[in-house]
Amino acid sequence: MKHISLILFITVFLIAACTPSVNNTDARLDKRVDSVLQLMTLEEKIGQMVLYTSDWDVTGPTLRENYLDDIRKGHCGNIFNAHTVAYTRQLQKIAVEESRLGIPLLFGYDVIHGHKTIFPISLGEAASWDTTALELSARVSAIEAAASGLHWTFAPMVDVSVDPRWGRVSEGAGEDPFLGSVIARARVRGFQGPSNDLSDTLTVLATVKHFAAYGAPEAGRDYNTVDMSERVFRSIYLPPYRAAIDAGALSVMTSFNELDGVPATGSRYLLTDLLRTELGFKGFVVTDYTSINEMVDHGVAANFAEAGLLAIHAGVDMDMQGEVYFNFLKKQVEEGLVSEKLIDEAVRRVLKVKFMLGLFDDPYRYCSEEREKRYVYAPEHLDAALDVARKSMVLLKNDNQLLPLKKGEKIAVLGELAASTRDMLGSWKAAGDWDFMQSTLDVLREYNGEKNVIYAEGAKKTGDDRSGFAAALSAVRKADKVVMVIGEDWDWSGEAASRTSIQVPGVQTELLAAVKKLGKPVVVVLMNGRPLDLSREHLLADAILEAWYPGTMGGKAITQVLYGEYNPSGKLPMTFPVNVGQVPLYYYAKNTGRPIYLPNPKYKSRYIDAPNDPLYPFGFGLSYTRFEYSALKLDSKQLTAEGQLKASVTVTNSGAYDGVEIVQWYVRDLVGSVTRPVKELKGFNRIELKAGESKVVEFLLTPSQLAFYRQDMSFGTEPGDFKLFVGGNSRDVLEAPFVLK
Repeated sequence: MKHISLILFITVFLIAACTPSVNNTDARLDKRVDSVLQLMTLEEKIGQMVLYTSDWDVTGPTLRENYLDDIRKGHCGNIFNAHTVAYTRQLQKIAVEESRLGIPLLFGYDVIHGHKTIFPISLGEAASWDTTALELSARVSAIEAAASGLHWTFAPMVDVSVDPRWGRVSEGAGEDPFLGSVIARARVRGFQGPSNDLSDTLTVLATVKHFAAYGAPEAGRDYNTVDMSERVFRSIYLPPYRAAIDAGALSVMTSFNELDGVPATGSRYLLTDLLRTELGFKGFVVTDYTSINEMVDHGVAANFAEAGLLAIHAGVDMDMQGEVYFNFLKKQVEEGLVSEKLIDEAVRRVLKVKFMLGLFDDPYRYCSEEREKRYVYAPEHLDAALDVARKSMVLLKNDNQLLPLKKGEKIAVLGELAASTRDMLGSWKAAGDWDFMQSTLDVLREYNGEKNVIYAEGAKKTGDDRSGFAAALSAVRKADKVVMVIGEDWDWSGEAASRTSIQVPGVQTELLAAVKKLGKPVVVVLMNGRPLDLSREHLLADAILEAWYPGTMGGKAITQVLYGEYNPSGKLPMTFPVNVGQVPLYYYAKNTGRPIYLPNPKYKSRYIDAPNDPLYPFGFGLSYTRFEYSALKLDSKQLTAEGQLKASVTVTNSGAYDGVEIVQWYVRDLVGSVTRPVKELKGFNRIELKAGESKVVEFLLTPSQLAFYRQDMSFGTEPGDFKLFVGGNSRDVLEAPFVLK
């Protein structure tokens, strides 16, 4: 076997060395790929289309127990859920030194919002509206993952969602296609590096997921049916996928859902016509966990063999964990059901990425224990996690300027979540270690002094145990102010964590009501992975800080924000409804023929038991200071087809604290050939203002930003009347009219 591996190495080397006249790097790479492909048997080719989990970590049912023998035989070319240099080196050695051809393994892992150093959940990161910080977050995640022997992450998740019942909103960037697209690009750049050089051993291959429209399951129930018009799909859900692919991502993961009656893993329209032909994707397509097999339960295949045929002809290159390609593909080729040319195309795409990662040049190049020790939990990485955690927090309420707290005041700290480290990591915590961390309670005691912090659990995250109420109320009576840390268990959001109620669970809010009766000022700190129904908490709490699941440095970040060491600047990337009955609720809704503003008291689009408006709109977030908007100006009232329009607004910090404001720009097309949203985000500026300072903020608007899918589904603009809006959220805005000629 070692002899054959040496022949493979020499062949690849000579092919590369003997083509100096070929200037095109891609062409040289293709020659190297073909030099390997021509040595492979059909079984070995299929092996490169197989992805199995190791037993190092578990993210689903384990089907394959003898994967080590499969690696030796060349029947498995890719492994996930294996990390650390010691372990990946062990597996790589089997592939390179014990298999016939010695083709290196590709190692993948769910590095979603950090590897060892964990950042806030992705939805929380999106609340920062800071693409530089988000790119750095992905960069740190990539560095630590690569230093731990990994080549590939199953991120970013770019699924747009308007339904907080769906647990996986925690993994995305929220409801808006523009913000989602900007963040998708930043995350791909972070994972793959600004120059997209995968041969850099401190980068990892990004995976765009889940293709496509996974974020719109009916009833908010994970894995459920998705059904929407092509117009909605292309206008709202497709843009972030396109942005991530344009940014250079070379791996795409299929989604579990069906779209237009066809499971995504078996959809040739999605994976070939749209992804490869229209969007120009050049990388490989991997399934989500056993999603080929699941097409049997979907009811489009009678058995796994049929499901495999659907997948390979749709454009799936790699089967994650399902064993379908492993068990059936060879026989299907021999029977003429699948062309070996189709197999070759898939294998080329996989091998090409392995070459780009430099694995054929040095299979152990990601296996440096010295590098692992240097980068895992590096001080600069912890600093970055602290910075992003602070920027992600959203101040939802602050009556009577209760926050920031004053150091030295006696505070009662309540809630199981206050003392939890595991919950701060959220779902998909990768290799994050909660024993490494400090809880919110730990840091509050450290910062404010043990004698000034009185802790009582009071209420657990779930359940109806009220036995701790008395101790909690006793603690409150001894304190000047109260900090209650409440929310969801970390496992209540993420995959397979959909909810029909999005209220704070258990008796946490009941305890809050009891505390409120004592008359002490109450700060609520929220830990959660989705927008919640906070209608009760909004009335009971004097201040509310949305902290999400803030990651490894979450305790310190929460403390610094509470005490004014950092002025909160986050803005909501998803709408918070008044109650679950309003869901789905999003800012870019259509107006309807009987809009809410009609004078008729009954016959209009409204609820009889609740307002149409949300509790907290998209883009909302307070500060310890105040920002005022004035003097919105356009340099012209007309925008021509080849021109541009410059808008400006004056933003003033009229409060007593220095702060950061996220200035948001929206447009509305008043009349179109199809109905148009009441607002669409088109840009934003993150500005810093000292107390009393004013800045003129400018925005450049071009016709391309006004394009949409017209009645005939062509993409372009239509002349007519528009409005430009600007403000600190999607609701409270200044507006100015203009005309597109």
